[in-house]
Amino acid sequence: MDYSGMTVNERLAVSGLFKEFDKAVRKKDKMKLVEILKEVSLSNANIDDILRKYKIGD
Repeated sequence: MDYSGMTVNERLAVSGLFKEFDKAVRKKDKMKLVEILKEVSLSNANIDDILRKYKIGD
């Protein structure tokens, strides 16, 4: 899927991963979040920014 030009929320919605992402955020499941965000073609830098936003560390 070509996600270029889409926001993170749009990518999650189109891919059907929005609920799974939300669940992982609530659980603070870093490994699952990284897996989901890579699936929607986010860069490592973008993923790190999102993890910081939700205060999910190592």
